[in-house]
Amino acid sequence: MKNATALGQTLNALDGQKYGAYKRIKGSYQFAQYQLAVDHVQVDPYAPPSKMRIILNRKTAGIPDELLDTKDKRIAVADFLTRAFWNKIQATNKKVKDSGTNGKVLIDRCGQEILERTSVVVNVDDIEVRFEVGLPAAGRKIKGKSASYLFKTVLPEVVEQALLYRNLDQKALKEQVTLMLDQSFIRSELDQRGLVGFVANGAILPRKSGVSDKPLEKAVSFASPKNFETQIELPSGRTVIGMGIPGGITLIVGGGYHGKSTLLQALERGVYHHIAGDGRELVVTRQDAVKIRAEDGRNIEKVNISPFINHLPGGKDTMRFSTENASGSTSQAANVMEALEADTSLLLIDEDTSATNFMIRDGRMQKLIAPDKEPITPFTNKIKPLYETLDVSTILIVGGSGDYFEVADQILMMDEYQLKDVTETAKTVANTEGYRREDVSHDQFGDIPARIPLKKSFAKSGKESRLKVKGRDTILYGREPIDISGLEQLVDDSQTNGIAMMIDFLQRQIVDEKVTLEQAADKLYKYIEENGLDAISPYTGHPGNLALPRKQEFCAAINRYRGLKIKE
Repeated sequence: MKNATALGQTLNALDGQKYGAYKRIKGSYQFAQYQLAVDHVQVDPYAPPSKMRIILNRKTAGIPDELLDTKDKRIAVADFLTRAFWNKIQATNKKVKDSGTNGKVLIDRCGQEILERTSVVVNVDDIEVRFEVGLPAAGRKIKGKSASYLFKTVLPEVVEQALLYRNLDQKALKEQVTLMLDQSFIRSELDQRGLVGFVANGAILPRKSGVSDKPLEKAVSFASPKNFETQIELPSGRTVIGMGIPGGITLIVGGGYHGKSTLLQALERGVYHHIAGDGRELVVTRQDAVKIRAEDGRNIEKVNISPFINHLPGGKDTMRFSTENASGSTSQAANVMEALEADTSLLLIDEDTSATNFMIRDGRMQKLIAPDKEPITPFTNKIKPLYETLDVSTILIVGGSGDYFEVADQILMMDEYQLKDVTETAKTVANTEGYRREDVSHDQFGDIPARIPLKKSFAKSGKESRLKVKGRDTILYGREPIDISGLEQLVDDSQTNGIAMMIDFLQRQIVDEKVTLEQAADKLYKYIEENGLDAISPYTGHPGNLALPRKQEFCAAINRYRGLKIKE
């Protein structure tokens, strides 16, 4: 291993040479407080930035062991250090006048959620920080002196200020760890208390704007209806009071723009931990909750949608339904069935993003069209057996139809961001003569898919086997785009990077055709749990831009891959 002085001398000697000569700096260097690993050097100034790691002994970092002795704590600390590193390098990057990434230091950027990432990894003896550097250049010539200054002055200052405990905001770090433990405890309490979600009184649910996930200033804070108030004693010693949402069927009703969808969106994001100041820190939903919507045009491969759609004209098989261009109703039916296959216990649905004919069929339409002439069994008829036979709850936003009043267990009205319990009133309306629907609910829900992917689905080679991410919503598998824009609970581009890397790992691991999609996913997540998220990467230098997606989004991405083939 070379020392820092040798790196500086090499960079000064490279000044003015062709850019490709930068490859000479690849290797490891010992600095006073840390080791720098240059794992990959970009081939030219316009290529993706060079990949590097800072490896810092835990004793040197000085972070107390009591903040690192559980996985939740390590994730919270790693998130905090990633944010601190990112904040510190912004001042330096702003001084760089070159375009693109030239001369800049880059690390994964965190949003409002705390995710398991590869940007900072806390190991038994050390802390690794994975980042990228756009090595300085003038045209295609090396700016060696600028690079030397970056490594000898800028990075040591970043390490000193952003990674050493003595210079961190120690109070904020401890508060983040404490908050993470409180959130984890609330999530564990949901099952214990028969709840599917919790929204703390005082939570700020509205967001700043459609392009900002930060809380809206001067927003109306959340207050639970009194009969839904739940009190939880947290590990931190705090007592939190808020709305506990029971298992079963929950309707949230109200006029337009009164906050219904805002509440549902907060519950969607409640599957993740949040940073302090987000407003939704103590909005917690079951980990496996899935937002369901219609997705016209998506691919479906041999999914049993028969609980909802049957007797199609032409005798098309709906027990193993396939299409390259799904309608609103067939796509939403497949989304429900695939979510059940991926082991969800809670569906989140907004009528605004749903197919009307999938969701309801009112009394007049029931009388006009005989049941044997209508292939769609609406969700109204299946929502109750879904809970009673499969123990899968639903939270449903409705503003234009009262067809769910009869089957709902609790009905809440949002009125100018104030929530009220209107269950009794709504039930009375539903039972009034003239409003009563014909009871066509079912006793059983139907069979959940258990599909086995064929090995040839992933039998690509060469360039066609490569996976490339284009933003949060698209993964290129060779030349085949996988559109995941309908997965509304993905919150970070790095989760999409994670999905792509997991698909790459999966295509290298499928050796037989005896394992269902869910079993393959479970096996993969167990491997990650035991070996770390970066263990799925085949590349050196451990990529620092991965975040762990949930199993539900991983399976959903596989299901949207048009090359997926399912065993007969």
